[in-house]
Amino acid sequence: MTNKLGGSLKKIGVLTSGGDSPGMNAAIRAVVRTGLYHGLEVFGIMRGYQGMYEDDIFSMDSRSVANIIQRGGTILKTARCKEFFEPEGRKRAFENLKKRGIEGLVIIGGDGSFRGAQKFSNEYDIPCIGVPGTIDRDMAGTEVTIGFDTAVNTAVQAIDKIRDTMDAHDRVFIVEVMGRDAGYIALHSGIATGAENILIPETKTDIEAIIHGLTEKEKRQKLVNLIVVAEGEEFGGADEVAKVVRQRLPKADVRVTVLGHIQRGGSPTCEDRLVASHMGYYAVESLLLGRKNVMVGVINNKIHYTPLDKAVKEKHKIGQEWMKIVKILAS
Repeated sequence: MTNKLGGSLKKIGVLTSGGDSPGMNAAIRAVVRTGLYHGLEVFGIMRGYQGMYEDDIFSMDSRSVANIIQRGGTILKTARCKEFFEPEGRKRAFENLKKRGIEGLVIIGGDGSFRGAQKFSNEYDIPCIGVPGTIDRDMAGTEVTIGFDTAVNTAVQAIDKIRDTMDAHDRVFIVEVMGRDAGYIALHSGIATGAENILIPETKTDIEAIIHGLTEKEKRQKLVNLIVVAEGEEFGGADEVAKVVRQRLPKADVRVTVLGHIQRGGSPTCEDRLVASHMGYYAVESLLLGRKNVMVGVINNKIHYTPLDKAVKEKHKIGQEWMKIVKILAS
């Protein structure tokens, strides 16, 4: 029996792995319903590679993904599996797939998830298609990742509220946003909220320039300043930056806010739902067309396929023109 695209693929699995991101449920929904449309049997794998290892796998139908597109998190849950790092763990996971006849996998996650998929596929010849689900937007081969837009909007809404109280009290606020080793959330939310300084891992932090700028504004009695810091920034985050500012400018009223995991939760934006639906659909189409070990990305609003190993080795770069824009707009 062949599927609607003429291939012999009959059964696929879908899992979410690594950090959760808003929009993962929309991607799961797209994978399941696209698979069913093509006559495939679709299996959900709970808690990522941990569920594959522990045989926590179940058959999904259209009702399994009803009323989930608007929900944050992931109905398949996610976990990190130490056993999957070892050959014995991957062998056990393969045997659990084999007994159900699962012939292909859609992996919704980030770089660590894709590394695991690449190694597993090479060992057992199971085609894996990656769907970039990460708020960090740190994958090569795509200009968007599932969850980034929601995380940025969450950060912007929070920083807008912080700016209200900052203006009322003439304070220096240092706000830390997530992003691990990538500064995209800090860059986008900082520009969108009019931050005077944005500190990201991709550029060297000139703390002296920041202190000089704050000193000049203190002389002009302008003590209202917003500094947005990515958690992976070289100083070690907002608290460390605040220590330096307080030491050098003892008159300044410096406050720190760490936004933390609120950026990973919440109902996904329209953009993230569209991106996730688009990528989930093309992930299944890729398996049906015989593609193997690629990540589904979007470049210039068109679907783009990148080998998994390239997607995790090459980070999406932040252009220096963005930092020039930040400097000019904050002047």
